[in-house]
Amino acid sequence: MASKVEEELRRLSFEIRFFEETAQALQSRINMMNAVITDLTYANMTLEGVEKNKVGSELLVPIGGNSYVKAKFHDLDKVIVGMGAGVSIEKALPEAKEIIKRRLEDFEKTRVSLRQRFTQVAQKVNDDRVKLDELVTELRKGKPSGHV
Repeated sequence: MASKVEEELRRLSFEIRFFEETAQALQSRINMMNAVITDLTYANMTLEGVEKNKVGSELLVPIGGNSYVKAKFHDLDKVIVGMGAGVSIEKALPEAKEIIKRRLEDFEKTRVSLRQRFTQVAQKVNDDRVKLDELVTELRKGKPSGHV
């Protein structure tokens, strides 16, 4: 009987490690999604602000390191939008806003899906740990010195 319990302990230990690694990978992807969503949200807010300006209006353009350059709007009708894989194309402002909005929605759906999967994996880890604790207790009852 102890052999079956020990085998189940090994299986659960392996499964817990596997699901913990899966949870870490999912959390990493969720963090990446959060960063992309934040970036797209800023882009969306910026385009909303651009729409309210006029040609010749001044703005501050971030250049990194919490530093900015003053610039003036030259053309408010066109926006250069990154399409992925290093490719950017010029789009009309309303079309650019729609592209960003669709991306935000897609990434939000992906984030929700990842969070659901993370919750399922975390629950599986917790369930397996409870089973593991029960088996350890059962194994200890069967052995006099309490060694596992």
